[in-house]
Amino acid sequence: MCGQHYLAPMTVDQDSTGKRSFNFPASLPPTAPSRLLYQLIDSMMASGSVDTRRVYVGGLSMGGMGTFDMLARFPSRFAAAFPICGAGNVKLAKRYAKNTALWIFHGAEDKLVPTFYSQQYFALLKAKGADVKYTEYPGVGHNSWDNAFAEPDLLPWLFSHQLK
Repeated sequence: MCGQHYLAPMTVDQDSTGKRSFNFPASLPPTAPSRLLYQLIDSMMASGSVDTRRVYVGGLSMGGMGTFDMLARFPSRFAAAFPICGAGNVKLAKRYAKNTALWIFHGAEDKLVPTFYSQQYFALLKAKGADVKYTEYPGVGHNSWDNAFAEPDLLPWLFSHQLK
């Protein structure tokens, strides 16, 4: 199944047990919702009222997938990012590993988006020398955003970053 309504271009496969796997081919163009979001961000950045060294991105679930995709498409645009229970094409992480700080969140019991997607990103980004943190919440399912948004250090961490 391929969906253009997603925030990241991807295909979703489901086996006979109901287990899903997500694939993010690098050759797919941005989805229509993503293109609209890119236009909005471009417009805001061109307005002169945005500190372009302090632009941040984050999202949860499909928005976490969109976050990883946006970082790969605009590797020098964001000072920091916080994908929550997301997934994406980890091979593209090298594009932004040195430019964008990341704090990745995931629930250990997530049945919708398995934790290995976030764990893969964390391991690869760490190996590339990225400024990356990973928080996995034991006993938490897909709604790990409740925990992530309750992190007292999230906003101070986010706002402490700026592009060089």
